[in-house]
Amino acid sequence: MSQPTVQQQRIAFSLPNLLTYARILAVPMIVLCFFLEGKLQSSDFARWTALAIFIAASVTDYLDGYLARTWKQTSNIGRMLDPIADKLLVATCLLLLAADTDHTIAGWTLWAAIIILCREILVSGLREYLAALKVSVPVTRLAKWKTAIQMVAIATLLVGPAGDKIVPYTTQIGITLLWISAIITLYTGYDYFRAGLKHIIEE
Repeated sequence: MSQPTVQQQRIAFSLPNLLTYARILAVPMIVLCFFLEGKLQSSDFARWTALAIFIAASVTDYLDGYLARTWKQTSNIGRMLDPIADKLLVATCLLLLAADTDHTIAGWTLWAAIIILCREILVSGLREYLAALKVSVPVTRLAKWKTAIQMVAIATLLVGPAGDKIVPYTTQIGITLLWISAIITLYTGYDYFRAGLKHIIEE
């Protein structure tokens, strides 16, 4: 195999890509916070730390794309890893919240998490299929709002019981936002499949 060129190495380690790598590394760090939650005498520190890491990771999600476009440093590795990093972060947090000792996500709210996870997987598969056909499905404004609400919901639920001690009903607010996100997810998911179905039938 040929060695990567200096230009390829420079692209791989550009700041936008480094931010994407950092977002991927944030995933095991958040997992560690929830692991420590059961070990520490006070779980509040672990919850607040998980929230801080999640917020930092969410900021990199905006910055890496913005800097890549502004500095004209878009790359294939960035286009591949960016959505993977996003989905890893969201999926991991939802699974942790469903499995944590406080049962932050439980009962009927599990369905909201399942809807979000299924949509992410299905839309990713659809995008990959359409990419092979050289068909691009643009992200709608409503889908961007869905992502924003989803991130706020997850952030609120990550701090959960620790946040309830400072702002009452923090967990309930997070659950409500998660359901709003899930409902919008169903609509935008239908939109994507309706747009993609035409190309699938033609193919």
